[in-house]
Parts: sequence; C-alpha cells; structure tokens
Amino acid sequence: MKDFMLLFHSSPNMNYQPTPEEIQNEIKKWQDWIGGIAAQGKFKSTEPLGYDGKTLHADGSITDGPYVEVKEMVGGYLICTTETIEEALELAKGCPIFDIGGKVEVRDVMLFEN
Repeated sequence: MKDFMLLFHSSPNMNYQPTPEEIQNEIKKWQDWIGGIAAQGKFKSTEPLGYDGKTLHADGSITDGPYVEVKEMVGGYLICTTETIEEALELAKGCPIFDIGGKVEVRDVMLFEN
C-alpha cells in the first residue's frame, strides 16, 4: 500500500454568498465522500486550507498570499492509502470539488527510510 495526496483545486468566486442551507449541503457532500473512502479503510487524513498565508522565498523575502486575484487555488487535501495511483484516481472521481468546476491533483507521497 502507498499513500497518495489528493489536492483540491478550484477557481475562487468571491461574489458567491452561499446560504446556510447551501453550506450545510456542501459539507454533507464532502462528509459523505470522505466517509465512503474511510469505510473502505483507505482514509488517512484531510484538512481544508484557509485563506491566510505567506511565502518564504530562497532570498529570504516574504510575500503575502494566497491572493484573491489568483485564477486557481488549492483549497484542501486528503491523504489516502491505495495500491496504485489508478486506484487513488478512482477515489478522486467522487470528489465534490467537481460540482464547482474544480479539479483534483493526485500525487504520491514519497517516504524516506532512515
């Protein structure tokens, strides 16, 4: 078994103001999808990412970000354990991010042995 990180990309829509009911429906979609992965014994962890951040550059400078002007942002991640990347892609197919035109990037997690 190998770990894979699913990164959730979307285009921010700062004008969208969801109702409390829409927010609850969206939360339920994510809970159901993640719960399905957990029920298969393939879930490791997940977290949404906030809007505050800074970037430390090689020259020591620090810039603010992420910016709302960006065309795409990473909104969160999920780590799952599967046999192959193809299996991780199958899990990703049910992700609610697709409902808003987003995408899921699937990356293997490299393990370094001491």
